[in-house]
Amino acid sequence: MALFVVFITTIAYVFGKASGYGLSYAGIALIISGIMSFVSYYFSDSIIMAISGAKQISEKEDRELFHLVQNLSIASGLPMPKVYKINDPSPNAFATGRDPKHAAVAVTQGLEDKLDKTELEGVIAHELSHIKDYDTRLMAVVTILVGLVALLADWFMRSLWWGRGGRDSRNSRSEGIFLVLGIVLAILSPIIATLIQLAISRRREFLADAAGAYITRFPEGLARALEKISSDRRPAGFANNATAHLFIVNPFKGKNLGSWFSGLFDTHPPIEERIRLLRQM
Repeated sequence: MALFVVFITTIAYVFGKASGYGLSYAGIALIISGIMSFVSYYFSDSIIMAISGAKQISEKEDRELFHLVQNLSIASGLPMPKVYKINDPSPNAFATGRDPKHAAVAVTQGLEDKLDKTELEGVIAHELSHIKDYDTRLMAVVTILVGLVALLADWFMRSLWWGRGGRDSRNSRSEGIFLVLGIVLAILSPIIATLIQLAISRRREFLADAAGAYITRFPEGLARALEKISSDRRPAGFANNATAHLFIVNPFKGKNLGSWFSGLFDTHPPIEERIRLLRQM
């Protein structure tokens, strides 16, 4: 997280020098970064649930699911999270929340319909592991910061069209260097930030698989669940690029090209690798 803040401050400084606004640009970036981090910290769960079309359910509305989450929460040593359901036939699930006391788990109707009890337990245990390890908070804040990097890059490119801003014709040589550097960063920084986000997401998925299997003591349940979820080709109505990394399986289940380069842009590790590791446990 500290690396992200340094990265944002650096590109903000370069953009500021290139556009002629100097340190004021970096100051504005830090202020916006702080505000966005605050909003994501306290309200990310509500925002993400709204984006996904998830509705909170009570014990009366789905007793079996509610009790399953409750029992696994006890086994994990966690408070009972809020339970949400997405009315969509495509099977998937995710967790969100800033800490275990303010967490929520969401599953689709398709997940309940397609999985048996041991498979569903594997999925819920995986999501509870994200909550226990504070992955939900980390990824919510990282998502906001990635958005900020893209916003800064967009502002800089627009400032080039608006005019010279606060640039002074003096120091034209250093100004030119910063201008070139600023343009390069405006193009590359959103890509770099996204790659950092995706690398973090992929690593946390592996760890949550292992931790979830430890909770249920039955890795095969999660392995079978991953097979069923990934093989389902029904379009996910809740799918959104901003939240795809949160789900246990990427809701955009296109064919993986399998190359090293394309793998850098995957939100999740290869399903085959996740299943293989689970079956080795």
